[in-house]
Amino acid sequence: MKIRWKRLLLCLAVPLGAGGLSALLTRGSMEAFEELQKPPLSPPGWLFPVVWTILFLMMGLASYLALESGGSPREIGRALRAYGIQLGANFVWPLLFFNLGAYLAAFAWLVLLWLLIWAAALRFRRLSAAAAWLLAPYLLWVAFAGYLNLGIYLLNR
Repeated sequence: MKIRWKRLLLCLAVPLGAGGLSALLTRGSMEAFEELQKPPLSPPGWLFPVVWTILFLMMGLASYLALESGGSPREIGRALRAYGIQLGANFVWPLLFFNLGAYLAAFAWLVLLWLLIWAAALRFRRLSAAAAWLLAPYLLWVAFAGYLNLGIYLLNR
C-alpha cells in the first residue's frame, strides 16, 4: 500500500489537535488533580499526556487505515462519522472533569465515550481489522479512566 503522506498527516493531526485544544482549555488542571484523593493504582500525573498522545496517534492511524481501506464510500463515511462522534465526546470529558469538577457526570460521560469508541471500532473492523485493533488500547485506557474517575468521585465528594 502506497502511503498518502498528506492524508496520513491530516488523520494524525485531527485527534492530536482535538486533544491539544482540550488540554489548552484545561490548563492548570493537573495541579488541582494532584490535590484530589485518588483510588489505588492511580498513575503519576506526568503519565497522562504521554498516554493520551500515543492514543491520539493510534486513533489517527486507525482513521487513516479505514479511509485507505478500499471500502465503499458509504461504509467509510459511516466509520468516520462514528469516529468523529467519539472524538467529540472525548473532547468534552476533560471539560466536565477538570473545568467543572462534575466527577459523577464525567464518569457517566466516560461510559458513553466507551460505547462510542466500541461503535467506531466495530465500524472500522468492517474496513480494516488493523484499524479496529488500533482502538483497543484506547478502549482499555478509557475503562481504566472510568475506574479512576469513579474512584475520585467517591473519595472527594
